[in-house]
Amino acid sequence: MGRIGQAVAKRARSFGMKIHYHDPHRLSPEIEGDAIFHDNLYDLLRVSPFLSINAPETKQTHHFLDAKAIACLPRGAIVVNAARGGMVVDEDLIAALKSGQVAAAGLDTYEGEPKLNPGYLSLQNTFLSPHIGAATIETRTAMGMLALDNIDAVLGGKPAPSLVT
Repeated sequence: MGRIGQAVAKRARSFGMKIHYHDPHRLSPEIEGDAIFHDNLYDLLRVSPFLSINAPETKQTHHFLDAKAIACLPRGAIVVNAARGGMVVDEDLIAALKSGQVAAAGLDTYEGEPKLNPGYLSLQNTFLSPHIGAATIETRTAMGMLALDNIDAVLGGKPAPSLVT
């Protein structure tokens, strides 16, 4: 429930949705608000008719949405993945979309981008878009300014303010 997850939760609340989340670290009470924390991912999935994936892909999250996880979702759940394609086992999600276990999926990121698993193409209940969330003028300008700030700091003998580790 990082920055993006919190922004998604804010928008979901405006539609009257109850927010449940899983994260390695529970939010502080003032940030958490009325959201419900689940320390066990499968407990979260069991109460998720809508699942929005907003997390970095790590060794722990790679392929987390597999047949076992999908089976925990309520039948007819909707899955949105705008995080990283490698978090989803495509074959398992495609099978769930065909069977109705998952009613619909919205995907803008795919494992092995720019390649797309062709199994998605014939599905009427899947919405596919390119992963272009960062392709706005404002975001590209901010990215460039951040790079310049890093260069300026390093050339001035200071540590870069935005290190990627």
